[in-house]
Amino acid sequence: MAGFTTYMDLALTEARAAAARGETPVGAVIVRDGHVLAMAGNRTRELSDPTAHAEMLAIREACRLMSSERLPETDLYVTLEPCPMCAAAISAARIGRVYFGAPDAKSGGVEQGPRIFSHPQCHHKPEVYAGIGETESAELLRGFFKGRR
Repeated sequence: MAGFTTYMDLALTEARAAAARGETPVGAVIVRDGHVLAMAGNRTRELSDPTAHAEMLAIREACRLMSSERLPETDLYVTLEPCPMCAAAISAARIGRVYFGAPDAKSGGVEQGPRIFSHPQCHHKPEVYAGIGETESAELLRGFFKGRR
């Protein structure tokens, strides 16, 4: 990918901040034309909201800023493979490309489990690029859960 700029470092910063709050360390960033629209980390415990995943919070903020329920021509960078709920929201928001770090064998919804974007009912299928920042994302998650056991 000539001229490719990754924003995974910002997503990892959000993931580290989530871990510091006692949340599962997942961070997400939405970018359009090289401009960051929204950044978020998981806040499910803090907000007592099971839908407050990093991706969902970033999508909500980017939609608010764009005054639209759709985010065409945007890129989503997320440290962990999106779950089925987040994958469905990504499709509904018409996000153009998804870059994720670590795969999620337990709860993933893109390349694992239900593979939301492969269903015929999925109206929008973004381009998906896995493994961007995978090592650092996976290490952050492993360290977080090891410390909680």
